[in-house]
Amino acid sequence: MKTLLLTLIVLSSAVVHGAEQVFFAFDDHNIAWQHNLKLTLVEATKHPENPVLRRGPEGAPDHGHAILYGTVIKQGDTFRMWYLGMHETENKAGQAPGWWRPMCYAESRDGVHWTKPDLGLVEFNGSKRNNICLIGGDVFSMTRVNDFLSVLHEPEDPDPSRRYKCAFIAHMPFEEVKGGRSRIGPDERRWGAMICATSADGLSWKVVGDRPANAGGERFEVSSLYRFGDFYYSTGQLISPWSWRPDGSKIGRDMLAYRSPDFVNWSQAKALAFARPGQLANPPVEGQQMHMGAGLWNRGNVLVGLHGMWQDAPEPPPKGENWNFGVRIDLGLLISNDGVHFREPVPGFRIIPRGQEGEWDDIAILQGHAFVNEGDRTMIWYSHWDTGGKLRNMEIGLATLRRDGFGYLSAQVADNDSHFVTSPFQGKRLSLNVADISEGAPLQAELLDPLDRPVAGFTASVVQNGTRVDLPWVLPEGPHALKLTYPADSRARVYAVYINP
Repeated sequence: MKTLLLTLIVLSSAVVHGAEQVFFAFDDHNIAWQHNLKLTLVEATKHPENPVLRRGPEGAPDHGHAILYGTVIKQGDTFRMWYLGMHETENKAGQAPGWWRPMCYAESRDGVHWTKPDLGLVEFNGSKRNNICLIGGDVFSMTRVNDFLSVLHEPEDPDPSRRYKCAFIAHMPFEEVKGGRSRIGPDERRWGAMICATSADGLSWKVVGDRPANAGGERFEVSSLYRFGDFYYSTGQLISPWSWRPDGSKIGRDMLAYRSPDFVNWSQAKALAFARPGQLANPPVEGQQMHMGAGLWNRGNVLVGLHGMWQDAPEPPPKGENWNFGVRIDLGLLISNDGVHFREPVPGFRIIPRGQEGEWDDIAILQGHAFVNEGDRTMIWYSHWDTGGKLRNMEIGLATLRRDGFGYLSAQVADNDSHFVTSPFQGKRLSLNVADISEGAPLQAELLDPLDRPVAGFTASVVQNGTRVDLPWVLPEGPHALKLTYPADSRARVYAVYINP
């Protein structure tokens, strides 16, 4: 009995109490039990005005590129974007090795047309009239963003100075890494450091502590920050020799996760969060890798995300070209039910493909933590990467879907009825995201107890289409499941079930 009780506590702690739960059509944990149904994922539609945020003019901090190794959230009526800029000048003496990619900031009223406010915080090219966020700290090299940054907003944090949190990569000189570093892997001229920082407003930041979050462990290219249950998590990428397949053999870029209970003390142990199926095959699929962790969207009970579907160039780069010349990357869909382990609902499906040859995003595209539900649409921002190293068209675009419309369940054999049964849940109200119900073929909703027995008085016919169609029930106490039946010849598409507290 004690063991069972502990298991129940652990499973329930991942759900944010009082928050909506979403059972997506592609979530084969929460909608595992299916009869005569198939899953169809949906490719996002790219905005006709892409790229919606362009790099700045010569002399601007984002002149080299504006790249969404960053985050978009909506607060009130304002879309807020944190992204990386890069100017085409080497760092001054005394700065960290490599390029300085400042944390830049932009705002929008519609998510399409963006402004870059003069924040007046950081001097650049002799002026503070720019959109660079300030990052302060005791160790200078820890304040210099070199790569991916992820911003988390927690308005409920009792400490106002910690209501914004971020994690980013700094490439630090070895001698400045307090707390030591692992000897796994070769010595390099720089060390991939995971840096955490906090802010009251998301514009002026202070680095947490005097050492990287991964001090004492391996180098780590962090790409995400989120809270799920009792822990903060950061995922990112590593590659052999710092990472390996479960049997110890070599692996390309895969996704690993660290965790922290307080945003200060981070685990040295890490979890293998995701590798593309071809990476784990025996033998592995040639050239298949997973690029830069995942851009994630926390929906309370599940994490939805995009990952970079990296494919090596078919031939070595020509002499004089960049080392990754010819690499191509599309974006695929991920989901996690525990905040640690991720999976592709349909391996290899490109939910945002790179553009056709000659289009602005035709080489490789990059994911951010950049998802907003606005009206009946889901908005997703992404950016372009010129793997040839010429900084060509490295700007930020927008793609959209039906609201939460990443994929849907529909009948496999048309002239047969179909149904699914969800996992047990607790809540008071249920809604459906559904399309293509015909008047003569309504869906039948039925509430079940945890042993699949019908609950008397809780049946309903669903005849309406929409992104949120309410079922006419106030649920009794206790865990329940939903059975949803499609009649024969139904063309209905079910995208999601919502459970409201």
